[in-house]
Amino acid sequence: MALFEARNLSKRFGDRVVLEDISLKFEKNELSGIMGPNGAGKSTCFNVLTGHFPPDRGQVILDGEDITGLGPRQIARKGIARSFQIISLFDDFTALENVLLALPEVRSLGFHLLRDIAGDSTTVAKALDVIGRVGLRASADVRSASLPYGERRSLEIAVALAARPRILFLDEPTQGMGADGRRHLRDLIKQLKRDFTIVMIEHDMDFLFSLADQISVIHWGQVIAQGTPQQLQADPWVRRSGLGGTRDA
Repeated sequence: MALFEARNLSKRFGDRVVLEDISLKFEKNELSGIMGPNGAGKSTCFNVLTGHFPPDRGQVILDGEDITGLGPRQIARKGIARSFQIISLFDDFTALENVLLALPEVRSLGFHLLRDIAGDSTTVAKALDVIGRVGLRASADVRSASLPYGERRSLEIAVALAARPRILFLDEPTQGMGADGRRHLRDLIKQLKRDFTIVMIEHDMDFLFSLADQISVIHWGQVIAQGTPQQLQADPWVRRSGLGGTRDA
């Protein structure tokens, strides 16, 4: 059984059908990619899978449990964490404070207790360990607003990891990055693949093809192709569309 499944999901906004009968499976300890042209329904699919939009029809299954219709906070408590296309951080807080706030034991106590938690050496050590995993240990005391863009992207991943997720959703992680930033992020995600099940939407096809075990192509709100990167590169439709093309990442 797959760790996470979407079964026949459909979603419309008014008269516009955005998702139509989408079915996906994400296996444990794999990186699954979702790709497709702009407006294909990828982000809406992500939002349905992570509880930000309820589906009109279909089911979302986590490790055999039906979690369809649960809200984002309930989904997060089930062990699902995500990043966003638009970076979502507390800009006035340091990198360390952002990660501290995402630790489950701190979330349960409440936002207003951050000052007291910052003096708890055990909890701080846990946050520093997470920051170290994404290569930001030296920037732990820097305000997140002052971090370079690539480091802010890494910090957002650290915030997601602090929740100790069973599955990590990454929404366009290379958005706005230059070549150096993409190379650094690719190395980071390669390391994270060893310990986490990851699902990633990504517009940079070379980046996605270099990391994914399986990829699903969404177009016109439907899954039109699925397979390994090698299989999709050989798919006639993907080749004609240019979605499987290669260029330096």
